[in-house]
Amino acid sequence: MTSGFRKFLTALAVGLAAFAHDSAASDNDTLLKRGEYLMNGPVACGNCHTLAGPDGPDYSRELAGGLVFDAEPFKAYAANITPDNETGIGAWSDAELGKAIREGLRPDGTLIGPPMPVPFYRALSDEDLAAIVAYIRSVKPVTNEIPVSTYNIPLPPAYGPPIDSLSAPSPSDQLAYGEYLVTISHCMECHTPLKEDGHPDFDRLGAGGNEFPGPWGVSVSRNITPDTETGLGEWSDEEIKTAIAKGISRDGSHLLPPMGFGYYANITEPDLDAMVAYLRSIPAQKSEH
Repeated sequence: MTSGFRKFLTALAVGLAAFAHDSAASDNDTLLKRGEYLMNGPVACGNCHTLAGPDGPDYSRELAGGLVFDAEPFKAYAANITPDNETGIGAWSDAELGKAIREGLRPDGTLIGPPMPVPFYRALSDEDLAAIVAYIRSVKPVTNEIPVSTYNIPLPPAYGPPIDSLSAPSPSDQLAYGEYLVTISHCMECHTPLKEDGHPDFDRLGAGGNEFPGPWGVSVSRNITPDTETGLGEWSDEEIKTAIAKGISRDGSHLLPPMGFGYYANITEPDLDAMVAYLRSIPAQKSEH
């Protein structure tokens, strides 16, 4: 092997290594960007896991948990999901964190109970799950010990069988992608009535009627099915999108928490269009409140 050819091979190897490094860095940037969009847009984990004050979410303690859900079925505390090793998820592997999000199982095998919307997160694609995990890894670790949640309703041993692999529908299929977005945004967690056992009554998907007490008083989730009398049947697409992204109802009144419109304001226009298309497609339900 000549000296010149050896130098050529060396230069080629260095170039390929640099290309692979740049490609991996680009892939990581793309993943993190997707995770940032999901977390601060449709999935809106901070709506529960970031405490808010009078001026809005306290981003100096982003995802540090502490919000209390004190209701008849349970007294639950939003977990610290920052990368803190002692009080957060810093010691968890990516696979363990992904399993907690999508299957509701902690590394020690215990189940994460409501209001964590695991039944909806089970629809998360592998790619979007990885993006969310990447974003959570990127936030500042915060030491914040959270109390253990207590439940007055039976919890299942699991939310379903283990998930092997899932793909998201193509955005070109607006209806299917809209269903995917509404599902991972867990809209129906609040907008579906609860059964006597404290779990959602999916036979009345989207019919609303749940009450949410807070500093704002008591807000009631509305019917978001296409029913023309008690739902969104008479609303225009723009009116629905304004309610989602700006928190302004059809009559101009401001919607109340826990609706996460501060996060939903970041949802892109095509994604909002897809979500509205799906809401138009679900069976109409009459409100019972």
